[in-house]
Amino acid sequence: MGAGLYPVQRVLMNKPTKSVITAVAIGSAVAATAVVGSAAALVGARAAIRALCSQPVPEGAVVLITGGSRGLGYAMASRFAHKHVRLVLAARDRGELERAQASLIAEHPHLAPEDFYLFSGDLMDPGECRRLIAETVAHFGRIDVLVNNAGIIEVGPVENQSVESFERALRIYYLAPVTITLAALPHLLRQSPGPGWKRRAAIVNISSIGGKVAVPHLLPYCAGKFALTGFSEGLHAELRHKGIRVTTVCPGLMRTGGEDHAGFAGQVEKEQRWFKLSAKTPGVSASVRCAASRIYSAVVTGRAELTITPQAWVAARLHGLCPETSQYAASLANRYILPAPHGSDGRADEISSPSGVLSPS
Repeated sequence: MGAGLYPVQRVLMNKPTKSVITAVAIGSAVAATAVVGSAAALVGARAAIRALCSQPVPEGAVVLITGGSRGLGYAMASRFAHKHVRLVLAARDRGELERAQASLIAEHPHLAPEDFYLFSGDLMDPGECRRLIAETVAHFGRIDVLVNNAGIIEVGPVENQSVESFERALRIYYLAPVTITLAALPHLLRQSPGPGWKRRAAIVNISSIGGKVAVPHLLPYCAGKFALTGFSEGLHAELRHKGIRVTTVCPGLMRTGGEDHAGFAGQVEKEQRWFKLSAKTPGVSASVRCAASRIYSAVVTGRAELTITPQAWVAARLHGLCPETSQYAASLANRYILPAPHGSDGRADEISSPSGVLSPS
């Protein structure tokens, strides 16, 4: 009977098999530990290289931030202002800009009113985008860091969204950064690097995890952010060797306060409830100060891309590996968690309009 056994069966019946299995298990554990150790070493090496390549923003640098009066925009202005810089803050509301300026001077006593240029205008208008750059260069003579951050948020099922919602999102999230960047580019390419900096300038485009993974009930927002991500990544490829670093920032949910200024369509109260809860929950959303610090670090180390929050990092990687699975999961969330469209004909009974120029949340 034994002679008729397959070789594998005979091996399995041998007493020394336990030793073999133990040896294999130990070997596997050692291999796994080596892989994890190698990954940790790689991460550490990358961090060390970034630290060595770090170039702090020069003293007196001109930092232009759209959507700079509140939320993430204000937090980034405050982070850059840890050293003496000159700040250009752009938003619609002049009063909010003046309050932001007063708060920043109170936080950073080394800043003075003459270190600021406040620009109030609607960046959905291409003419206003060009005016922003022209006035900044006329006032300060250069731009060292350009941060495209302004945005609006409109939340609701696609059945209750209008074509105008998509147009607004594309204007503010895509066409405004494109227009501002193209207006600034001739100046950036001509200017010499600031003192102690090897770069002519840095451009930071605040996209979103919604610019990599589509989120239900945020289709206008995602469409604009997908467009911005593509533009920003291509811009980095074209400008890196010309002395301009472009960083694409893809945050997950952040507690910016922007959710209080969002527009909602469909079952408005239910849409407001889920969106505001997600945006304000610690552990799910990041604080703007933490995000601003990470963005500043990405600028000084010249990173091409930064993803903020572990959930956003995981979501982007899973979507890249398993796009059908991630889209199916999103469809389940849309079906079982998010509010249904209002009305059987798909028309909204109520639409609340977004207000102001916000930092994305």
